[in-house]
Amino acid sequence: MTVSKPSLLWAVVALVLTALAIPWFLWRSDAVAFGLPIWLWWHVGWMCLAAAVFAVFARSGWGVFVERGVSRGD
Repeated sequence: MTVSKPSLLWAVVALVLTALAIPWFLWRSDAVAFGLPIWLWWHVGWMCLAAAVFAVFARSGWGVFVERGVSRGD
């Protein structure tokens, strides 16, 4: 079984988005910005980034890992 470059790219992107979604490195931080903890701002920003990446994925790589080798019954 061979893995295509787009499949590998989207797998790496998904792993990075998942790994950094929780800001482990900010858990002991007392820093506050605009009245909210900095880790909460990280999470909000990260979710915005994840939404943008998902929009790109939905437009360009939606069939990755799913539609490989599928034949239509036309």
